[in-house]
Amino acid sequence: MDLYKGKAPVLGKNCYVDDSAVIKGDISLGDDSSIWPLVAARGDVNFIRIGERTNIQDGTVLHVTRKSDNNPDGHPLLIGDDVTVGHKCMLHGCKLGNRILVGMGAIIMDGAIVEDDVFIGAGALVPPGKTLQSGYLYVGSPASQSRPLRQAELDFLKQSAVNYVELKDDYLSQL
Repeated sequence: MDLYKGKAPVLGKNCYVDDSAVIKGDISLGDDSSIWPLVAARGDVNFIRIGERTNIQDGTVLHVTRKSDNNPDGHPLLIGDDVTVGHKCMLHGCKLGNRILVGMGAIIMDGAIVEDDVFIGAGALVPPGKTLQSGYLYVGSPASQSRPLRQAELDFLKQSAVNYVELKDDYLSQL
């Protein structure tokens, strides 16, 4: 974890950040969140906020959009609670609510909003400014609404976060 322009990442209680991850700048992680191997997160030209019990899996890139005349606030990266971000995703200046699963290799672009309780399929591309409504599976490139989530899938969103809190705790016990 590195300082950038006087700002260093801030971790909540019981967080895990793998030694191979690179996180710099204005970034905060909520309690019980985890950053896994080879994640790159840069809170340099804007900020990144990650909620509680959220896991960012191997090889994911987290970044932001700078402020400009056309976009005075830029696009920070905001990720809610109980979110599972699969391996090798790219989240860039977007907003994710709570209880979301982002499938492996998905890309979510500037200004996109993902409401609570959403599954995003592996390899999906969420274009700039698109909103994904709560309670649905989204797949494809560009991502489109596929179907409503089943109750078992809704339950799994929270369980996935719990699974990663347990795994994170196991890793922390080995330190």
